[in-house]
Amino acid sequence: MKKIGALVMLAAMVVSMVAFSSCKEKRGELKRIWYNGSYNRDFNDLNDKHMEAAKRIGIEPIASREEAGHASRDMVEIETCDWYEVEELTHSIPFLVPEAAELLEDIGRNFQDSLRNLNASIYKIKVTSVTRTVEDVKKLRKRNTNSSANSAHRYGTTFDVSWVRYAKVDEKDTLNIDGDRLKMVLASVLRDLRREDRCYVKHERRQGCFHITARPE
Repeated sequence: MKKIGALVMLAAMVVSMVAFSSCKEKRGELKRIWYNGSYNRDFNDLNDKHMEAAKRIGIEPIASREEAGHASRDMVEIETCDWYEVEELTHSIPFLVPEAAELLEDIGRNFQDSLRNLNASIYKIKVTSVTRTVEDVKKLRKRNTNSSANSAHRYGTTFDVSWVRYAKVDEKDTLNIDGDRLKMVLASVLRDLRREDRCYVKHERRQGCFHITARPE
């Protein structure tokens, strides 16, 4: 009986090793991750560009959160999903106009597709700020003097995505990709979408995020 038990355990170990090996072979070797460009030069769309696009396709700024349900355009609620994670929002509300919501989903999806093509483990991008009411902007300016009163965030067209923090999809995956390389992948995705005239992007160094505004078609 002991001999049979030992054989069963050995067989189980062999199956496990084969499965692990086949999983590694399926993903393949991690490819080189690199960004051939400059974050500050490639993503330097100033506020006037963001504001122009925001005013064309966005909502009329709303005074307070209580008025959010009466925006001048229908808005889409932004929730953590397969493509991105919404962090706790302290100075904004999780709503975007449809064009911006679609852009955000495309960024998250393209980011994960790029990671798969690189044979990397999969991560979600993190959304750190979305639509701000006039009241939110005032409160934020008291806390952060660098924030602008004339913010594109007021129009429901604009959101911030962290280039510092990411959410790993499968914690059991032993391959970890550091934040610097994940930023390179995200920057490549944003550069492609920007070249397609889908968005304006500002690389925010102090805030550790990409400030992104959807553009009209």
